[in-house]
Amino acid sequence: MLNNKVHEMSIAKNDVGRRLARLCDSWPFSICRVSANETSNGNNGRDERNCSKVSDISQSEKLDGIESFSHSNHISIQMKLADEDSKEILQMPLGTSSVFRTTVNLLGIMLGLGLLSTPYALEEGGWMSLGVLFALALICSYTAFALAGCLDCDPKVLNYQDIGNQAFGMKGRLVVSTFLYVEIIFIAIGYTISLGDNVAAIFVDTQLNVSSWLHLTTPRFLTIIAVLFVLPTLWVRDLRSISFLSFGGVITSLLLMLALTWAGIFDAVGFRQEVPFINMQRMPVSTGLYAFCYAGHVVFPTIYRSMKDPSKFGRVILISFVIVTAVYSGFACLGATMFGSLVRSQITLNMPKHLLITKLALWATVITPMSKYALQLSPVARELENIVASAWKPRGRMVARACIVSFLLLSILAMALALPYFGYVLSLTGSFLSITMSIILPCVFYIKIKRKSISVWMILLNSFLILIGLVLGISGTIASAKNLIESIHGHARN
Repeated sequence: MLNNKVHEMSIAKNDVGRRLARLCDSWPFSICRVSANETSNGNNGRDERNCSKVSDISQSEKLDGIESFSHSNHISIQMKLADEDSKEILQMPLGTSSVFRTTVNLLGIMLGLGLLSTPYALEEGGWMSLGVLFALALICSYTAFALAGCLDCDPKVLNYQDIGNQAFGMKGRLVVSTFLYVEIIFIAIGYTISLGDNVAAIFVDTQLNVSSWLHLTTPRFLTIIAVLFVLPTLWVRDLRSISFLSFGGVITSLLLMLALTWAGIFDAVGFRQEVPFINMQRMPVSTGLYAFCYAGHVVFPTIYRSMKDPSKFGRVILISFVIVTAVYSGFACLGATMFGSLVRSQITLNMPKHLLITKLALWATVITPMSKYALQLSPVARELENIVASAWKPRGRMVARACIVSFLLLSILAMALALPYFGYVLSLTGSFLSITMSIILPCVFYIKIKRKSISVWMILLNSFLILIGLVLGISGTIASAKNLIESIHGHARN
């Protein structure tokens, strides 16, 4: 039987006993008690009598060899292979996040840059495009459950890349990592375009003489200054001190909603503009923009593992997606009926500039991207640092990281200045990358990992969703890329 300490821990900390018992069924090792000193100092001098054979654990649920340490959110267990002398430390993550905190985290992830373009997406696709938004919400909430189902199959799997590795080995990990890093780059480009457009809106009456001899327009010069101002934040290696900035999207969303409602009701703008019922020709662009709104699946596995009670993950997903969809659809309806065919790809560029609430919303829209660069680009910078300077000394690695992130951000700035078309860039990102990461890959991995334990109907459902994802992704990518190329050529002719 479980002793009292381990029994309480297994109930309160993610049902660890059940996961370890399942893990023991397939792995030939013994689990032994490990002290904090043994974990940190690598002391393996223990009495072998403290070990319990796997067969005993899996059949009688003896977990006397597990100990939780107060200084860590992990259970550390030491494994001795049955036929070998080698030992290995395995750390099982123990979640501490409540339902409320997890919900706030998800809202902070999903409420962001996509909100600015939802009125434009509605105007482009017509009222019927809202059906696409609701369908994507339903599909993406299901694929969040699919990722959680993959995690439940193996307690060692902690993130999205691990799921790819679990399904297809290193090839799966490579595919996930590639799409992840490319998506991060494109999102950062979107941030930079938004930053430049909204800085220009704030300083619309400002003319800088210095920009003339640099052959730059004032908005472009201000964009460069803003990005250079952010650059030192990317040199920080420990991001915990600025992690709270990831919730800026929630505050910005609230300000934008308040500003737009105020302008419509109290500033005589009104909600009188007509929106087409449906525009099939522009529907793929709208689909890409809507898909971008739900681009958060890459962090869902990490959030699932962080929960104190993962069985409530479904509740978190339901609450988060209902709130996000209500905000996105409500904001889209407000903006589209206020400005109609004149609506811009960023609704902030339409809002009355003389209102104080509009100025606050504009500054929030500028500051939020600036505050997120370090957090957003950290995974790419860390991967490049490991490739370039893995064997270097700490000081050398610090210098290498500073050079890498500087080059990365300046490259993103150059691409944003060359492609100042916010709506098409976001639509391309949503169609090609977000749909792949949020719909196609979760269903592919779910079928691969759980094919022996799920029904034929579940396989057919996931296959159907993969087909939908491919159709939406390919059509949206072609339409967005075509519009982007035409915009570039048109700008070059002018």
